[in-house]
Amino acid sequence: MPALRADPGPLPYVSIVVPARNEERSIERCVRSLLAQEWLYFEVIVVDDCSDDATPEILARLAREDPRLRVLRGAALPAGWVGKPWALHQGASAARGEWLLFTDADSAHASTGVASAVYFARQAGVDALSIATLQELGTFWERAIVPSVLALVLFACGTLGEINDPARPQNALANGQYLLVERKAYAQLGGHAALRAEIAEDLEFARRLKADGRFRLLLASGEELAGVRMYRSFAEIWAGFVKNAFVGTKGDPLRLCAGAAFLVLISAAPPVLAVRAVSRRRWLEAAEALACSAATIAAASWAFRRTRLPRGLGIFQPLGTAMFAAIALESMRRVLSGQGVVWRGRTYSGRPQSEPDHSR
Repeated sequence: MPALRADPGPLPYVSIVVPARNEERSIERCVRSLLAQEWLYFEVIVVDDCSDDATPEILARLAREDPRLRVLRGAALPAGWVGKPWALHQGASAARGEWLLFTDADSAHASTGVASAVYFARQAGVDALSIATLQELGTFWERAIVPSVLALVLFACGTLGEINDPARPQNALANGQYLLVERKAYAQLGGHAALRAEIAEDLEFARRLKADGRFRLLLASGEELAGVRMYRSFAEIWAGFVKNAFVGTKGDPLRLCAGAAFLVLISAAPPVLAVRAVSRRRWLEAAEALACSAATIAAASWAFRRTRLPRGLGIFQPLGTAMFAAIALESMRRVLSGQGVVWRGRTYSGRPQSEPDHSR
């Protein structure tokens, strides 16, 4: 989806809701990019989810500069709620727009990004639009792991055609980094109150919307509209994906184990077999194993290029895919052992549609 190059004319009023918990390193960039939106009447609502860093002070300063920014001090997390759905619920309850855009605090937006998304959604006749944002990758671990994980998530959910086909409710996906929804549809689907216990609230929203049948969700590429830097270290990558991996398989251990085995077969197995073959001077077997790795690397490179990621990142496919297998198994271990998963200082059970245990 390209960004608009000219004023599209009158568009509906949009409320942009941003959940923020300890986001001091990214919240100012996010808010300033949202306040710079063109060709649109809008408000920005940031829900400060009990931050204990400099986030409240940054938001207070920004709110003094621009009245379109409304900062809500989030209430304590109630029993049965996950943090992000609770923050989004509070923001949506205060919103006045005909359309709601839910976007993350680590995002940055093109000046015509929101207008482009609203215009595209209305032209397409859909009730909700989610976009694949540009992934900003800084450290080695971000470049090595994040692209492979995101590509595999899309692979597991189906092609874009299947995901956007209303007749295929089993293929559902939305990106919680950027989810635009018409207010009427949001309310009739129960809003985030219906997603209160969901760790992967974006995925569950997509599943429920497609299963409902009354509304249409579209997932589209939108790298020109917004960019996101999800994580900045190996520890953040590990914790972030461990949080979602088990619930992404609908809590099915057999499905997760089968998926992890498949990931190992396409990542770690070929190089190991190649080394083993070379040690035994079986050159043809080594070449065959290396050809398997080359094929998967080439496929990853092609996929990354299609999503505006550097094609050269495909070389990390074996490492990134093997790491995702390890992340998935660790997610399952933590959930089934009762340890739960930890995110933003809160601990959750990690099971789909369960009441999360949480602590501050």
